[in-house]
Parts: sequence; C-alpha cells; structure tokens
Amino acid sequence: CQPTNGVNDMRRLSVSWYGAAALLLLATQSHADFVTARNAEPAFRQIGVASWYGPGFHGRKTASGERFDQNDLTAAHPTLPFGTRLRVTNVSSGQSVTVRVNDRGPFVRGRVVDVSYAAAEELGMVGGGVAKVKLDVVQ
Repeated sequence: CQPTNGVNDMRRLSVSWYGAAALLLLATQSHADFVTARNAEPAFRQIGVASWYGPGFHGRKTASGERFDQNDLTAAHPTLPFGTRLRVTNVSSGQSVTVRVNDRGPFVRGRVVDVSYAAAEELGMVGGGVAKVKLDVVQ
C-alpha cells in the first residue's frame, strides 16, 4: 500500500471538478444553441456580380475535364475546388439555386461567378445577363 500524497489528491479532485462543471455546462445547452452557433457564419461567403454562359460553350470541356451542359446546375468560380456546392442567391429578387463548381472563371473584371443557363433561369437573370448575388458554400 502506497502512502497518499495530499497534493496529488487535490489535483485529482480539481481535475474531476472541472470535468464535472464542463459536462454540466454542455448538458444545459440545447441542440438549437449548437446548431445556431455552428451555422451562424457560413464557411465561405462572397457577394458580387454573376453572369451566365450557355449555348456557345455547350458540349465543350470545362476546366475540370467534364463536358459543359448548359442545362445542368453548374458554375465557374476562379478559386473554389471543383465539386464545391454553392448556394447562389439573387440579391434583388431573393431567388436562389444550388450549383456545383466544375469550371474556372469568370474572366471579366468585377464578376465573382459564371452560372450555367439553367441556373441563370432559376435566378431570374437571363434577360439582364448579370445580377448581384450572394454565394454561400453548402455542405
């Protein structure tokens, strides 16, 4: 039998008390608090001008290597990884669509994203050609 050391006993008690306090704090938080905190700020948000592309590029290879289909919900972004899913929201109308990044662009100064014709239709921006949008990465 080993003699006990009062200092070590106090450290064990202190660590146990902090652990119990942390568990109590976690237990009092609701699921909604965690969801709100986790979803409070998107991982990526960008606001700027979007344009669309379609017929002239339909069937051509994109930067990712796949064929561009103007009827798919896809987009070109200068830096986001291929396969990233973006929620694109037309700031003026509130209309939004989720697209998948499969190409690079736009190559016009001041624009943040090029969306496919199909995505542009859902955003209500085909007639005007461009729209101010908000981009959010979605999981």
